[in-house]
Amino acid sequence: MKKLHLLPLLCLCLVTSVLFGQNYPLQQGLSVRGLFMDYQSQNGGNLTEFKAYHHGFELGFQKEISNNFNIYVPFKTGVVTHHETAINCLHKTVYGLDAQLQYLFQKPEAVVTPFVLGGIGGVLEEGGDINMQIPLGLGLQFTLAPRARLVWQSEYRVSLAENRNNLHHGIGFIYGIQKGEMMDKPKEKAVGDRDGDGLEDDLDLCPDMAGPIELNGCPDKDGDGIADYKDKCPNYVGLAAFDGCPDSDGDGISDNDDECPNMAGTVENKGCPSLDRDEDGVPDAIDKCPDTKGTASNDGCPEVKVMDKDGDGIADADDRCPNTKGVASANGCPDRDGDGVADSADKCPSLAGLRTFNGCPDSDGDGLDDSRDRCPNQAGSVDNNGCPGLTVADQQTLEVAMRAVQFDTGKSTIKSESYSVLNQVVDIMRRYPNYSISIEGHTDNVGSSSLNQSLSEKRAKACYDYIASRGISSSRLSYAGYGESRPVSDNSTETGRKLNRRVEFNARVR
Repeated sequence: MKKLHLLPLLCLCLVTSVLFGQNYPLQQGLSVRGLFMDYQSQNGGNLTEFKAYHHGFELGFQKEISNNFNIYVPFKTGVVTHHETAINCLHKTVYGLDAQLQYLFQKPEAVVTPFVLGGIGGVLEEGGDINMQIPLGLGLQFTLAPRARLVWQSEYRVSLAENRNNLHHGIGFIYGIQKGEMMDKPKEKAVGDRDGDGLEDDLDLCPDMAGPIELNGCPDKDGDGIADYKDKCPNYVGLAAFDGCPDSDGDGISDNDDECPNMAGTVENKGCPSLDRDEDGVPDAIDKCPDTKGTASNDGCPEVKVMDKDGDGIADADDRCPNTKGVASANGCPDRDGDGVADSADKCPSLAGLRTFNGCPDSDGDGLDDSRDRCPNQAGSVDNNGCPGLTVADQQTLEVAMRAVQFDTGKSTIKSESYSVLNQVVDIMRRYPNYSISIEGHTDNVGSSSLNQSLSEKRAKACYDYIASRGISSSRLSYAGYGESRPVSDNSTETGRKLNRRVEFNARVR
């Protein structure tokens, strides 16, 4: 039974020796530590019973496998106290061997490096009992010098045997060992000539195969002066121009690429002679009519007369307008503006445009072609017929003008202080040449409806006349009066009646 317990420990030793027998080009070191070993607190004892802790000793070997990972193999020994029963305390000598993986939270050259660890180990107790344990822990490394570190480490060790869980606390040193200190330096190879061709091995490109010195010691079976390792035809005398292959028929194509190596041919015919039975100058290999004289432009076949009634150079079979001379870009149909859209389908046949817009241009690039764009030279929105909309500021100006234009009481005479407001409306009309404006007069319900209707028309006409006098074309202006028929507020209050007395300026795209 003890031999069965010893088998995992022997396997662990074998794996460890294989891992650390490899020559990793990384830092490695020897560790010596003093141990405080507690077997009793995890097995019925008390964690604060420090008298039951015993000293131990640890000797280990550490190897860095990356900037953040180390493999550590410690050998441990010590005398421990273990509560086998609630009454009797026993002292035992223990021996252990672990394989641990450490993860470092800093680079190795840091002054203080915290780390965590995990692994597996075997523990032999006095009396021959062996159990496997899983160490889990954490620690700190303190860099004292480039090759010296102080290390503290605590482990909680989970045993696969009952009542054997324990704690180990260790403190000690790690001394770094430079690469080469733990292994013999490789012996320098003696200069020799293994293949006996008179060229030293360190100068011989083929040190295990005899060859001439002028070929750097490499063999040349066919004796053509090209070493076999570069010779594509190593068994046949060839030429350097063809990588050691011959050209038996002298047609400039090496035999290994020549489908007719004994008959001079052409590259186009893969080294075979070009036959031309119909003597039309097109080799039979590519002649689609090898027995009928033809032309090279027609792959060796006779030219077929093409019907072209309108004489535009486009065969009637491909001409969509076979009776009218056209252009190839429009499939044989006329295209006056040359935009690739035939005149019959071109909505703008005299202006080069885009197929997307049926041959019409989009000068301002707003996505609406010029035939539908009310403002073809100003980018606008489709909803606004291609014209730019009024800015928020200009829209607000028109809304303010509705309230700000004042008249003499009961008359259509514009007060002088209202001219500055009307001038702002004129400025908007000048900046938006594609817009027209309708002027609408409104009144409150004081007085007769017929007088209010007449007054609203006269006031709208007064604004119309002033704006026209400032150079705005009357074709862009219109006016109307609506009297008291369209109130916007309650006529029963003074505030409401004031809001109803207004002149509205409504701008829209022409």
